Amino acid sequence: MANILITGGSRGIGAEAVRQFTAAGHKVVFTFHKSEIAADILRQETGATPVRCDVKHHDSVRIAVDKAVSVLGQIDILICNAAIADYGLITDMDISRWEDVINTDLSGVFYCVRYVLPAMISRRNGCIITVGSMLGEVGASCEAAYSAAKAGVIGLTKALAKEVGPSGIRVNCISPGMIDTGMNASVSEYAADILVDKTPLCRSGAPEDIAKVMMFLASEDAAFITGQVISVNGGLVI
Repeated sequence: MANILITGGSRGIGAEAVRQFTAAGHKVVFTFHKSEIAADILRQETGATPVRCDVKHHDSVRIAVDKAVSVLGQIDILICNAAIADYGLITDMDISRWEDVINTDLSGVFYCVRYVLPAMISRRNGCIITVGSMLGEVGASCEAAYSAAKAGVIGLTKALAKEVGPSGIRVNCISPGMIDTGMNASVSEYAADILVDKTPLCRSGAPEDIAKVMMFLASEDAAFITGQVISVNGGLVI
């Protein structure tokens, strides 16, 4: 069984990943930022260990990784899931909000990798899974910061896979489409219906759809897969 660190694990896709990995017998530490009550409920449900962390600050990530190692012994699998979204015209976006999105969604991934990777390289073994977005692949009007950050995550994943592959470490990105999570709760029912109508599988995704792919990429069944962007979007982006 593996020792796993999941960022942004208290809600949505991250929480479902915590449930599935712990149910499979893995030992899990997950981070949360503000959702303390949700994190404690998930701890009681799964036995996973919550650690408070704001991934946009590298010191917070360093402390969280140290705590995770103290619980797990070592981190075999890192899942970089923490993210925030933003919606609005780029001309109306405050500079501080741009920085929040980029620092959380992109720099946060770098910080996690930076502090977890050295031990993986020393052991010549490890698995890193990042969470991008279909908007990182195609962009979206009024979601420039989020699209840019997720495009950066995809590029970082590919570059990292080439860099650390010789050390026996696999790095892959999951690129979700429209998923029923709290992050997408602000999407209007009308807009959500349009997206579903444009999706060949005629539905939005569920957190379970993403967590199952995480389970696969973390397993030995994916031992020869690295540097890939796995699109899980029901065919909305092909």
